[in-house]
Amino acid sequence: MKTKRRFKTFLYHFTVLLFGFFMLYPVLWMISSSVKPPAEIFQQAASLLPSAFHWDNYVEGWKGFGSVGFDQIFRNSLFVSSMNIIGALISSSFVAFGFARLKFPLKNVLFACLIGTLMLPMQITLIPQYILFNYFGWVNTFLPLIVPAFVGGTPFFIFLMVQFIRGIPRELDEAAVIDGCSTFGIFWRIIMPLCKPVLVTVTIFAFLWSWDDFFGGLIYLNDPSLYTVGLGLASFLDSTSASSWGPLLAMATLSLVPQFIVFLFFQKYLIQGIATTGIK
Repeated sequence: MKTKRRFKTFLYHFTVLLFGFFMLYPVLWMISSSVKPPAEIFQQAASLLPSAFHWDNYVEGWKGFGSVGFDQIFRNSLFVSSMNIIGALISSSFVAFGFARLKFPLKNVLFACLIGTLMLPMQITLIPQYILFNYFGWVNTFLPLIVPAFVGGTPFFIFLMVQFIRGIPRELDEAAVIDGCSTFGIFWRIIMPLCKPVLVTVTIFAFLWSWDDFFGGLIYLNDPSLYTVGLGLASFLDSTSASSWGPLLAMATLSLVPQFIVFLFFQKYLIQGIATTGIK
């Protein structure tokens, strides 16, 4: 019996490690290839061990392209991601509080429209958005990538917060009203302090989605000095001549560092925020 239990435990851990290795293999390959000599990246593609550590890939990659270094590109992505986080937190919390706690005409219809927008593919709204932003003169600026976050541009965050706020007992609101608290006071002093897990969840998703966004930058940014990380990495590829694979993989490895840091420090809040909403 004891031997059978040990065998099951061994089989379980072996299976988990095997699948874990296959899931991590692309990341390990990228990190390994980022320190390989250029000629070795594809000639010994299956090997995770370089014959020699070629750190020049990081030096060349950090120089960027033209007069735009990757330090500038990282700053651009950090600025856009930070503004998206601020916008998502402000707009989502206000709109979600209204749907979850307030009474107003056509509330259910508007909430159904909000849920409907979750199902719309990005490609459907892309052309009208581009025409609108071009009319405002926002093309080739950061505004098309930032402003939508301040006007509830991500309905998923609103839905997530509505579900969380609905789980907070209304008796807290009623007690606050008896004590003379206004509607904004209930929102700011009662609801928001209790929403810490879901606010952290929104922060993490907003950062990851904004940091990884390639399509938005490709549509709206033309000036290389405004490029974000996705566009900066794509600039190492050249279909007419040799692509700089070594610097590309080196900078791709560095671009993962902020995401790993955010996930490692906030993963418990991420799990708690999702688990305490209706998404189970």
